[in-house]
Amino acid sequence: MATEVRLLATLIVFSSIFLFAASKSTGSNITWWCNQTPHPSTCNYFMSHSHRHFEFKHRSEFRLLSVQLALEKALVAQRQILRYGQSCENHHQRAVWADCLKLHSNTILQLNRTLKGIGEKRLTCTDFDAQTWLSTALTNIQTCQTGSSDLNVSDFTMSAMSKNLSKLISNTLAINGVLFATEDNSTQLFPSWFSRHNRRLLQSTSMTAQANLVVAKDAEFIGRNIEVGVNNNNVWLVGDGMRKTIITGSRSVGGGYTTYSSATAAVTGDGFIARGITFRNTAGPQNNQAVALRSGSDLSVFYRCGFEGYQDTLYVHSQRQFYKECYIYGTVDFIFGNAAVVLQNCMIYARRPMAQQKIERRNSSRQE
Repeated sequence: MATEVRLLATLIVFSSIFLFAASKSTGSNITWWCNQTPHPSTCNYFMSHSHRHFEFKHRSEFRLLSVQLALEKALVAQRQILRYGQSCENHHQRAVWADCLKLHSNTILQLNRTLKGIGEKRLTCTDFDAQTWLSTALTNIQTCQTGSSDLNVSDFTMSAMSKNLSKLISNTLAINGVLFATEDNSTQLFPSWFSRHNRRLLQSTSMTAQANLVVAKDAEFIGRNIEVGVNNNNVWLVGDGMRKTIITGSRSVGGGYTTYSSATAAVTGDGFIARGITFRNTAGPQNNQAVALRSGSDLSVFYRCGFEGYQDTLYVHSQRQFYKECYIYGTVDFIFGNAAVVLQNCMIYARRPMAQQKIERRNSSRQE
């Protein structure tokens, strides 16, 4: 009898806990949901002022609305940045403005693709996909702000809307982070998302596919910086080898560019693949940040490529990236960024920096 009483009491306790949790997880208590995020006051304010109907039965529904709100505020922030372009007074301000406009547009794209992927009745993306894209959206906003400190101009992007946008995206990351389980992408050769056909083609001694475009028949391409834009997906860039095919530029922060726009080559289109190419920035150590390659390409692969520069050589900006059998040269912070990146069997060489280069960087207000 005593055992039955204890069992009944235990069931009552568990039932009470379940009912309490269920009552807390209904849509009527927004505060309870928002208190689970890094920025509860921002969450509460925008949730309570939204015209949308709240009926949260699961964390995934709360995530969906959080992404929708972030997207709405991103569109408002982009309109504000567009207006700032009319008041730019010099080259440095225009350089920061151009970066921010591009970065906010990409943030909108990342939020849209996340919303589409998690909003379908049958999810068209994994929770890990969503985490990657949301992280990229937040990285874009932070990169926009970094450009102001690069060129020592007033940070016109840090309006109340931009601050709130960063907090809203940060909240969505936290919410989504609870939902996804880390996927095992480990492999001895290439990530699982890189198809066997592409692996064979990439590692073949001769490319059997017909090139759509020959950039330069001579050994080195020098000139305007190369950019593979966000709408140019699944682009292959194939050279004749690291020592034979070299893409060279000399933009730098010292030369009036932001770190983001100093890149000799920049790729943001998904599925970018490069083989047998060296990306080089010749600005030198005296010009501070000078990027050889900046990549924000999701599911991108670099195979037997070289990256040569001094400060900030390889900018793994965002998304998921894989580097195999590559050579990377630089001085200070020469591999940096916010990507989920694997460097496999790569040779990494630290060059000797200038005498005061380390001190100068430590005193910099730049955030990474």
